[in-house]
Amino acid sequence: MSPRSLVLLAVAAILIFWSVGAYNRLIRLKNVIGNAFGQIDVQLKRRYDLIPNLVEAAKKYLQHERETLEAVVVARNQARVASDAVRSRPSSAQAVSALSAAEQTLGGSLARLFAIAEAYPELKADETIRALTEELTSTENKVAFARQAFNDAVLDYNNAQGQFPTVLIARLFSFVPSAVLQATENADQRQAVRIQF
Repeated sequence: MSPRSLVLLAVAAILIFWSVGAYNRLIRLKNVIGNAFGQIDVQLKRRYDLIPNLVEAAKKYLQHERETLEAVVVARNQARVASDAVRSRPSSAQAVSALSAAEQTLGGSLARLFAIAEAYPELKADETIRALTEELTSTENKVAFARQAFNDAVLDYNNAQGQFPTVLIARLFSFVPSAVLQATENADQRQAVRIQF
């Protein structure tokens, strides 16, 4: 073999090894996103299970607020469907964006429920409501913590698949950017949700 052939063979081997390494890194980072969403998913399921209990406990006090209670249940169901979609495709930007929007709607519905609850002293005094509110607040904190880990994983993945020369492998194998999971509430809603009874 000529020296030129050896050099070409060495360059080809380096390119192949680099390509395999870049592909494997993208797969690993994509799997990290899935794992990070798994942590969010556990907390979201917990919250979705708490909400019907809260609505049921509040019904006896808020009989005149049926629309608000129904809005919370509808928003919870939509958020659960969106969460299921992300569970099957955690790196899908479209699914994550839909979950962010559904969670924003749910956060708004819960904020309205808690704002209305302020006008009912007997509701505020109910031990079940207080315990559920505490659990919901604790779960919200865990979701926020898990969301940060998820968003960090998405950032690492997006950075890796967008950098040259890895972007060539990403495009070749159809790796697309993922989306971060937006915070589900603004400051006004956060205050309303954190009302202690």
